[in-house]
Amino acid sequence: MALSNMLRSPYRDLEKALGYRFRRRAWLEMALTHPSFRHETQGAATDNQRLEFLGDAVLGLVVADHLFAVHATADEGALTDLRSSITNTRALARVAQAIALGQHLRLGHGEQQSGGARRTTTLADALEAVLGAAFRDGGLKAVQKIFRHLFQPLFEQPAPAWAGNPKGALQELFQKSWKSNPVYRVTRESGPAHERTYTMDVLRGAEVIGTGTGVSKRAAAVEAARHALERLRATPPGA
Repeated sequence: MALSNMLRSPYRDLEKALGYRFRRRAWLEMALTHPSFRHETQGAATDNQRLEFLGDAVLGLVVADHLFAVHATADEGALTDLRSSITNTRALARVAQAIALGQHLRLGHGEQQSGGARRTTTLADALEAVLGAAFRDGGLKAVQKIFRHLFQPLFEQPAPAWAGNPKGALQELFQKSWKSNPVYRVTRESGPAHERTYTMDVLRGAEVIGTGTGVSKRAAAVEAARHALERLRATPPGA
């Protein structure tokens, strides 16, 4: 009986980790299907890209609603930066790693061989797709349930002092430690004109110390600064 239940529910462990059981597991399977699998597999008609788009929007709404309620005096800029700290690619990938999401991904052979199941962007995209699938399966309540189970504990961890203004904190650190300023450089622009995504590096001299991605240059710079501060915190100035 236990074996037959496992066969009927191949994603039982993942659903337990998510804190949500899908009523229609076809949505979850679609969320776990990387485009490389669809391209290489005859009869595979869909992948997770559309669900990723939906999940990104739904997660943004749920996180924004939580921050709006909890941080009653924070202004728009601070709320935007806090939301980014939870929904940026690296943060999503860390959550995905914590629930072993990569083990469940359906990847093409080449993507699997190149380590796609551990790739930060692949994991982050898949987690967004899972949230999109949950929305299609159970509506906003389903996404909120996963949010409370996976994401809300992140809010309960002590935030670093620079969480609300990483660019300002990085600027201050540069002035104090190296008597110079960080340099931000756009390295990539993608997407249509009305929906651009920017990738930006922040440099200390010629060394790239942080990278960020966002829907505006400002958001990408904030994320790059946050990444740099995380790295510098692990490796103190002068080390």
